[in-house]
Amino acid sequence: MDRRELLAGSAALAAAAAAGAAFAADEHDHHMHHGGGKFKALVTTAADCIHIGEECMNHCLDLLATGDKELGACAKSVNQMLAACNALVRLGTQESKYLPKMAALAGQICDDCEKECRKHEKKHAQCKACADACAACLKECRKVAA
Repeated sequence: MDRRELLAGSAALAAAAAAGAAFAADEHDHHMHHGGGKFKALVTTAADCIHIGEECMNHCLDLLATGDKELGACAKSVNQMLAACNALVRLGTQESKYLPKMAALAGQICDDCEKECRKHEKKHAQCKACADACAACLKECRKVAA
């Protein structure tokens, strides 16, 4: 197995996992439109980060697969952001007692991802969109963080 096959397989696995989480987030978010929810704004911005981050990650992986390593660090930061935002969606929809601590950590991760994506925003629209989504999520994380 060469590096391209490994990257493609990793991307497919990450996309499948995120799609499942995003689907679950959409279901929970839909429910919250009817019943409200204490952390609705945070869950919504985290779900947006997941959706937009997946597009950014796909773009990074496409470039990496061609041998262009320019977005390698961006892909890594987006991957970490996706994990953090998935946790935010799950803990937020459950109104978990752990959410404030997770929001503090996820805020740091979103801040790092935003900074990394901003380096490429003028050349890559996906990076700009991801940076903007991370900035919005960071704002909501700060409201909830312990």
